[in-house]
Amino acid sequence: MPELDWHAERSDLDGLARLERTPENEGIDLRAVRLYRQGRVRQEMAKRGIGAVILSDPVNIRYATGTRNMQVFSMRNAPSRYLLLTADRSILFEFTGCLHLADGFETVDEVRPAKTASFVAAGPHIAERERAWAADMADLIAGLVGTGATVGLERLNAGSALALRDQGLHIVDAQEPVEMARAIKSPEEMKCVIASLRATEVGVGKLRDAIRPGLTEAELWSVLHQSVIAQNGDYVETRLLNAGERTNPWFQETSNNVIGENQLIALDTDVVGCHGYYADFSRTFHSGPDAPTETQRELYKVAHEQVQYNMGILRPGMSFRDYANAAWDIPDKYYANRYYLSAHGCGMTGEYPYLYHHGDFPDAGYDGEILPGMTLCVESYIGEEGGREGVKLEQQVLVTDTGVDLLSQFPFEDALLR
Repeated sequence: MPELDWHAERSDLDGLARLERTPENEGIDLRAVRLYRQGRVRQEMAKRGIGAVILSDPVNIRYATGTRNMQVFSMRNAPSRYLLLTADRSILFEFTGCLHLADGFETVDEVRPAKTASFVAAGPHIAERERAWAADMADLIAGLVGTGATVGLERLNAGSALALRDQGLHIVDAQEPVEMARAIKSPEEMKCVIASLRATEVGVGKLRDAIRPGLTEAELWSVLHQSVIAQNGDYVETRLLNAGERTNPWFQETSNNVIGENQLIALDTDVVGCHGYYADFSRTFHSGPDAPTETQRELYKVAHEQVQYNMGILRPGMSFRDYANAAWDIPDKYYANRYYLSAHGCGMTGEYPYLYHHGDFPDAGYDGEILPGMTLCVESYIGEEGGREGVKLEQQVLVTDTGVDLLSQFPFEDALLR
């Protein structure tokens, strides 16, 4: 496949601006953020004896370099854009015609055109393309870190991974070092997290103000989208806004269901917002015009109690198992419909660690340590199995040296807490 750079002849790209003087960047040293994150990945690679990683998840590429390009497209087309990272070299293989997007990033030493090893690009010649790609990559890695290197992969088509192995490389999973790197945020990085949260809260406020019976769920949900994009956020990762009977059970996707009078409306933001950071909090509203019913208030108060209690027990040095044992006991009538996690890590997306409920820990849980610098989302879903409605609440917090700091500041509903 020819290696094309459609902009190679242009002379007006040398001063290409990365728009770092926009409102959401105010007071943030983005260079320090990028260098910290790349350093974290390299530290975790070194701990595991990994000489190089090839990253094709666009979120991980953005974490390791700060560069972004067609994030959602790249998630579906992983071979079209990837990063080779070693202890002292960062080479970004960029999508055709897009090499200029990484100009000026101190975290990228070199940009090359990607050689797309996918069936869409190569058709029946895919196996040949994968072998050629693997041979070139193996030669490059050998020149950087030596032959027979240990190489971490996190997202490649199977043929490419097998072809790399056949080149004599020792292939391991890159998920662990990257997830462990992402788990601990720097103070400067936290400014990005907070900027994303504040922008998302503006959007949720507009959504709340727009609530009225007669709107569809999708129409209401679009208010959040408009605000997120207008504030230079990226996208919403899930479709989780439901009303009335579609709030129970949880995980019913937003639809053209018409919101009725006096219904609960449950929202999980799941916004990949400013700087690519996840703003992840959940709120449940009431459509009016009358006051919430006693049943609606009870659901809300129980969910609120779960979130507040579990936030209150979080502390640095606590093991995941001890957290599960100490967490709030879900009443029997709500247990079947419980949220699948008690809490989870949060950074550029939902991430390590997952903290499971006590009852789920034997089958799904794993141990680890809650550490300062982790950002966690504390979850609750309360709704009876077969019940009419349910309530989704969630708060995002930062683990500190002494406890947790609340990050998500959008208020709860006084009318549902009475």
